[in-house]
Amino acid sequence: MTDSMAKNDKPCDFVNSALQNLPGRQKLTGYPLQAHSLHVQMWRMEVARASRPVTGVMWMVLTGVLFVGVTAVVKVLGTRIPAPEAAFLRYLLGLVFLIPMIRPMLRAGLTRRQLRLFGFRGLAHTVGVALWFFAMARIPIADVTAMNYLAPVYVAVGAALFLGETLHLRRILAVAAALVGALIILRPGFREVGPGHLAMLIAAVFFAASYLIAKRMADETGPEVTVTMLSISVTIGLAPLALMNWVWPNGEEFLLLLVVAFLATAGHYTMSLALAAAPVTVTQPVNFLQLVWAVLLGAFVFGEGFDLWVIAGGTVIVAAISFMTWREAVLKRRLRTPIVPATKL
Repeated sequence: MTDSMAKNDKPCDFVNSALQNLPGRQKLTGYPLQAHSLHVQMWRMEVARASRPVTGVMWMVLTGVLFVGVTAVVKVLGTRIPAPEAAFLRYLLGLVFLIPMIRPMLRAGLTRRQLRLFGFRGLAHTVGVALWFFAMARIPIADVTAMNYLAPVYVAVGAALFLGETLHLRRILAVAAALVGALIILRPGFREVGPGHLAMLIAAVFFAASYLIAKRMADETGPEVTVTMLSISVTIGLAPLALMNWVWPNGEEFLLLLVVAFLATAGHYTMSLALAAAPVTVTQPVNFLQLVWAVLLGAFVFGEGFDLWVIAGGTVIVAAISFMTWREAVLKRRLRTPIVPATKL
């Protein structure tokens, strides 16, 4: 324990003392602690998250089970229903399960800036979801799951371009390794790269954009508001695409879409709870279990077999993301006080 911390009985006093004694900076004399409430709030959130790792892991395990269930049901649904329509019905039906969350959303008092950001996120997610539904019905489940892990890699690049984060050499090497993993899965020149694979490559980019915006909003709104606004905006965005080529679903297809809506909506909510309970460094490795479950599901339920190239490529991508996550944890431990990220959105 440092001398400064020993002299201050309260964590807030310690944070204030640290802010006043930052090396190489002008002392913040004359500013009350309330002027730095954002620093203190972020510090408290990190402490709270670090104190509930088991809860975060359990929520993320449940999230993985729910999302793998979504892939299985969409696979059973097939290709008779166009991808934009299937995605639209998934989100429209999902709104039914979000009715209890409408009141907290209305009470949130969202600003124009927040509504604009939620709109941009809905647009990005709309394109990503439509492409995901298209790919899911055409390529193996393991391929979809492994290539979907490219999204965190794109997030790292996007954070450097739009959020002011530094893209260090180690992170660049990890991004390059993940792209090599994608090439191992696709094997261009050695097998046919179909429209489904291309759709997943592009979908991961749009999902990354959606996550980047959600990252900016994480400390401003609760999980109920985040999930509800995403469902509303994506439903609106998919409506015109669905109506362009509408096919009425039969009873079985409607029931399957209802199950997809429930599983996906619940998955987004449990993921928000996991991220709120524990740091990403704790929950992200658990999320990689989805690749294992997807491979087993594809092999034993849908008879897709074990593709060693997909497993190898997915392992490379997972290793790259794990390295980036570990590096983020190391860098955060080196910080003496919470830092407010740069704003470019």
